[in-house]
Amino acid sequence: MISYNQGDNMATIKKRKLKLKKKNFCILILSILIIIFSINLTISLLTSNKSQNKLQKKEKTELEKKLDTLENINKNLDFFKIENIDRYIEYKNKNKDLDIEKIITHVNMGIDYDYYTNTQKSTDLNKSYILVNKYNYLTEDYIPNNLQKISLEYARSGMTLIDYAKEAFEEMAKAAKKEKLSIIATSSYRDYKYQVDLYNRYVKTDGKEAADTYSARPGFSEHQTGLAVDIYNGKETYTDFEKTKEFTWMQENAHLYGFILRFPKDKVKETGYQYESWHYRYVGKKIAKYIKENNISLEEYYIKFIDNKQNTIKE
Repeated sequence: MISYNQGDNMATIKKRKLKLKKKNFCILILSILIIIFSINLTISLLTSNKSQNKLQKKEKTELEKKLDTLENINKNLDFFKIENIDRYIEYKNKNKDLDIEKIITHVNMGIDYDYYTNTQKSTDLNKSYILVNKYNYLTEDYIPNNLQKISLEYARSGMTLIDYAKEAFEEMAKAAKKEKLSIIATSSYRDYKYQVDLYNRYVKTDGKEAADTYSARPGFSEHQTGLAVDIYNGKETYTDFEKTKEFTWMQENAHLYGFILRFPKDKVKETGYQYESWHYRYVGKKIAKYIKENNISLEEYYIKFIDNKQNTIKE
């Protein structure tokens, strides 16, 4: 009886060992499967991240290539606009003689578009630095605040400017008079309707294409700001103003009173108008001084210091 029981126990022990081996084997297999799954998952995640990184790297490289084309000028110019980058490159390809800063400035002005296209309503109304040109317009109902008549001592009858521009003009004309020179306003503020009649008359006489080189379309005239003035000396016609002593004096002194020659000979591209020796614009003494000393147009000044809200020189 004892021998039989021992054999039974041995069989039971063997069965238990066999079950334990099977259980351990299953655990081993399951562990291996979990490890394999984990490895595959990790590889999948790494591959996915790698693909995303490659895509991000590719996008960054494309931008870097564009910036390289522009000599990475974005690092040096506060008025660089990343949203204009494709326009910068296109304009650069069409104007290989221009330096990069000039390209950025021109595109920000809108010069890469035809005149009177992509226009926008002028901002900074009633400010001395308001920009009105072939891309920035005033509405038909716009009338500047505080228009005042210029003294008949220094103007034809009915000439008006914004009060502070009027005072500066009279001060300037008075200073010229002390040197026996005559600065007289022959055209100043013009309302929208006046410009309609004037422009249409020029178009009828010379044709639209020619008229656009020297006359503003209604709403695009700087005279509507109440800050622009055409002058002459009371003797020669205003179109011959460049030949007068008064012109030489204005070239040397206008900025001291806050005025600039608005359409210089070398800024036709920027202003959109042919040279006018008689057309002056009040911008304030500090801006006028900067424009004169740096030989730039109001458009260039506006883009560099006002359009990007970086201006520290404006009055």
